[in-house]
Amino acid sequence: MDLTLPLYQIDAFSQQPFAGNPAAVVPLPHWLPDSTLQAIAAENNLSETAFFVVDEALPRRLRWFTPSTEVDLCGHATLAAAWVLFHIYHAQEDALTFTSQGGDLVVRRQGAMLELDFPARAPAPVAADKAVLQALGVPHADALLQSRDLIVVLQTEQQVRDLQPDFAALAAIDSFAICVTAPGDNCDFVSRFFAPRQGINEDPVTGSAHCSLTPYWQQRLGRNPLRAQQLSARGGELTCRQDAQRVLIAGHACCYLKGEIFLAGVER
Repeated sequence: MDLTLPLYQIDAFSQQPFAGNPAAVVPLPHWLPDSTLQAIAAENNLSETAFFVVDEALPRRLRWFTPSTEVDLCGHATLAAAWVLFHIYHAQEDALTFTSQGGDLVVRRQGAMLELDFPARAPAPVAADKAVLQALGVPHADALLQSRDLIVVLQTEQQVRDLQPDFAALAAIDSFAICVTAPGDNCDFVSRFFAPRQGINEDPVTGSAHCSLTPYWQQRLGRNPLRAQQLSARGGELTCRQDAQRVLIAGHACCYLKGEIFLAGVER
């Protein structure tokens, strides 16, 4: 059969276009084969494409695909999907609940921002790894921590800004991604996020990484909430709060593009 799908591109964790992290959102009439979802994500060629079925029974299932693989948790594409649902399908709702591979997720309106209610993933210390430091081009780190991502803690914001990683070497590291963080000059902490094994050399703004960064920095700084910046070329700003075993991550989002996807002869 032939199928036409709506397509939205949302800049998450930004108040204006051309900043934050762009995510594609594709509302579906029903679930399509995984191969089709993966092909759409590859064609979109953004770090993440989010999919949900519009009329699915609540809580609605939410899935995320990079250009090469499905992932278990994604913050900015959840924010983008919630923006589409709030503005197109559920204008009167104050909160949305999703099921996902990463557990149950909630997104709430918080004034002009949207707040993600995600599981906390407190990282644990691991031994120093010379291969990681060499791939990042840094002589040493204050700490290495592991949750889903390998977290490398440096001393200054400038060190994080100046990183020029060897992405081929990073792709050989046995971790989902490498997140580098340090105290911020004008915020509580900064970070950059590299995931070459997932087809993303550097992600502009990574909500899911803050499920681990927030517990670490909340304990280290003794402050709650925390203001965070991701120092990619596009940049992004987040407000993060630890709440027991949950992390609340708030940010803005704006719509850059609306369009349609035309699929011919798609398997149901």
